[in-house]
Amino acid sequence: MRIVELREKTVSIASPIANALIDFSRMTCSAVAVVTDVMREGRRVVGYGFNSNGRYGAGALLRERFFPRLLESDPAELLDETGGNLDPFRIWAVAMKNEKPGGHGERCVAIGALDMAVWDAVAKIAGVPLWRLVADRFNGGKADERVWVYAAGGYYHPGKDLRALVDEMQSYLDRGYRVVKMKIGALPLAEDLRRIEAVLELLGSGDRLAVDANGRFDLPTALAYAEAMKPYHLLWYEEAGDPLDFDLQAELCRRYPHPTATGENLFSHQDARNLLRYGGMRSDRDFLQFDCALSYGLVEYLRTLEVLAAHGWSRRRLVPHGGHQMSLNLAAGLGLGGNESYPDVFRPFGGFADDIAVEDGYVRLPEVAGVGFEKKAELAKLLRTVAE
Repeated sequence: MRIVELREKTVSIASPIANALIDFSRMTCSAVAVVTDVMREGRRVVGYGFNSNGRYGAGALLRERFFPRLLESDPAELLDETGGNLDPFRIWAVAMKNEKPGGHGERCVAIGALDMAVWDAVAKIAGVPLWRLVADRFNGGKADERVWVYAAGGYYHPGKDLRALVDEMQSYLDRGYRVVKMKIGALPLAEDLRRIEAVLELLGSGDRLAVDANGRFDLPTALAYAEAMKPYHLLWYEEAGDPLDFDLQAELCRRYPHPTATGENLFSHQDARNLLRYGGMRSDRDFLQFDCALSYGLVEYLRTLEVLAAHGWSRRRLVPHGGHQMSLNLAAGLGLGGNESYPDVFRPFGGFADDIAVEDGYVRLPEVAGVGFEKKAELAKLLRTVAE
């Protein structure tokens, strides 16, 4: 058994939308294929992966550093102890040889995409859904039958008025979501408050709405928004300031009594540990949003879970960023609190299996070997072009 080829294709996920900091008109993504010599139903097993939205494709890093290290290694070095499957931990270690600690840059994105493809291949070789494999290996065999999901949208868009924003949120409710998220921070506070209140009028309750500033605010602005939004009792106030400004996050948590959320732009277990040490996060109400597809993959994500446990945090406080099938598998298999969903943006990478309906804010996972990409037709078609 061996990996016979590694491929990457940089593809566009451009969209005419924006959050408080960036627009997505030139956003790209790296799609990865791990081609093995294992045969299933007359075809080679191929594992697929990609990096999550918000970070650009990392094809050069994959092709110039990480792929060569794996292809030049002894194939046996990449197998588990039985020799019957790939070992994601050994593959991770080989790919990361000669890498200095710290300064994660974009390599965490490249390794995250590669790691996803490896786990997809491992589960396909084992003939089980990834969520089941993860539950059996890392959660005592216990998997959630349903995963809570929320619809992320509410982006800024040229010509998008309050009516269009409310109509967008209504469309998510019509599709079975109970909770939605919207962007804030690109307009003056008074205008953002009007946007929030328009959506709250539709939802009827603040705990059905989360807001996301995407790290835009300095401390005075973050606190001004917090004070203004306090009466709304929102589900959470997300990434008010720069993700590495732990003092800002700590002060926000001291001054804002309702839940906050952050973590999608922290890419290692060391970063997660520093957030919990210095960011003032409260384990009884706040949410953590680490995204395995941006932060070195599941191998590193398991280290992050160890950090959380050491600091007294429940896995149920984790709701991963990204809205992709990999995080959905981890949410079910590891017993996390839920998963983000992008019903209308970042296609074809966002969203879940085509035949999986959202029922009262929850989804069930497909019984298909691997991550389940083959159950999402538009994405499966694109991924096959990487391998072929």
